[in-house]
Amino acid sequence: MRVYNTLSGKKEDFITIEPNKVGMYVCGVTVYDYCHVGHARAYVAFDAIYRYLKYKNYDVTYVRNFTDVDDKIIKRANESDSSSKEVSETFINAFHEDMEKLSIASATIEPKATEHISDMIEMISELISKNLAYESDGDVYFSVSEFPEYGKLSNRKLDELMSGVRIEISEQKKNPLDFALWKKAKPNEPMWDSPWGKGRPGWHIECSAMSTKYLGATFDIHGGGKDLVFPHHENEVAQSEGATGQEYVKYWLHNGFVNIDGAKMSKSLGNFFTIRHLLEKYDPEVIRFFILSNHYRSPINFTIKKDDENDSEITFVSLDETEDRLCSIYETLSNMFEIIDNPIDDGELLHPEYKDSILAQFEADMDDDFNTAAAIGTLSKYLRVINELIDRPKTKLKDKKRTLKEIYSQLKDIFSTLALFESNPSQFLSKINEKRANELGLTKEYILSKIEERNSAKKNKNYEEADKIREELLSQGVSLKDYPDRVKWSIIKKTL
Repeated sequence: MRVYNTLSGKKEDFITIEPNKVGMYVCGVTVYDYCHVGHARAYVAFDAIYRYLKYKNYDVTYVRNFTDVDDKIIKRANESDSSSKEVSETFINAFHEDMEKLSIASATIEPKATEHISDMIEMISELISKNLAYESDGDVYFSVSEFPEYGKLSNRKLDELMSGVRIEISEQKKNPLDFALWKKAKPNEPMWDSPWGKGRPGWHIECSAMSTKYLGATFDIHGGGKDLVFPHHENEVAQSEGATGQEYVKYWLHNGFVNIDGAKMSKSLGNFFTIRHLLEKYDPEVIRFFILSNHYRSPINFTIKKDDENDSEITFVSLDETEDRLCSIYETLSNMFEIIDNPIDDGELLHPEYKDSILAQFEADMDDDFNTAAAIGTLSKYLRVINELIDRPKTKLKDKKRTLKEIYSQLKDIFSTLALFESNPSQFLSKINEKRANELGLTKEYILSKIEERNSAKKNKNYEEADKIREELLSQGVSLKDYPDRVKWSIIKKTL
């Protein structure tokens, strides 16, 4: 198993500190607002990593924190005439709701910054005692120049950082690169007692204090978005290693950026979307499937299309295409289950070469830096095999069943690990079709009534009328497929 380590800039063999155990920390959200698609990208990616490590029988301790004291939280509390605690609790609950819908498992430990103030004060005091930090009029700063390895994670040299920084005139800092560990109390802000007076912690110290408390001075994996490499994670390295004198993290994993039509998502560009916005239009599995169809380190691009007459009406082309792919997979699974559930005895295994080989290929994909994109490509290969078996007209049903059962016995372990394709296929397809029908101004009841009319016409051998009804439905976006005992209907691609 190999992973790409941001610290070394290359793939490395994954060897844990303790055999068969993994300590993993992923930076959590600052809880002042609803989660956006960037959060979805990060936490789906690391959820897949977490699930795969457990699939490989590692005992994983997964820590994902909440920053529940911050300037943005305080601002939101003041604007809403509420407390920082009320604001943070509201959005912690919203976070859990969003994550559950995206099938993101709860972390082993989900610590809140405000519950670990004493741990932060202890670490800050240790840094001061080692002359790596200093107090200045109630504030405490980390002294970057006293930590020679500063910049090693982001591959930046201290003199280059100095030449690129705007020199601020400040009586507080000794060096403009020095960053706050503790902030002096201000009116109408949460505050705690400390050796330096009342105040609150800086952002960076939170993660160092909480990660080392639960995972030890050195642990296996630290994750987060690429935007956190500098300065947040760089500062974490400096203050953690400065305090403990030990290597902080063995493997640094960072997920790629989220772009909207090739541009970085931001509120100022008007291309900012929350998870809840997407969930108004798409099933959660569509979003998860789209994210995992990309390697976690690659940038991910949401292609959108605006209505010519109404700019606020947006179609997410990427998700529409993903929804079509997902429906196609569930259609295959639905057809497969009809054969597997047949009560006939098992027959001959038509593809003995697939015995255990599907899981082996899946593991090879995921062992290569958790490549979910390649793993989904592997799934697609075997789904094509399933379709080919289903469509074989002269193959004995019992032989099809035996072979499909063998393939599915392996696929279901993959589905469980990726948290994909676990819904009842018929129910999933029905849900998507009803949603699409509603978008076209149609109802399920109307479509079923037209199918019944067509069935009656065929029964009366009025084939011209039956064809007319089929064409009428097709013109409205409804496709019919005849089976010996029933008729299936589906909505033609939304993008048409």
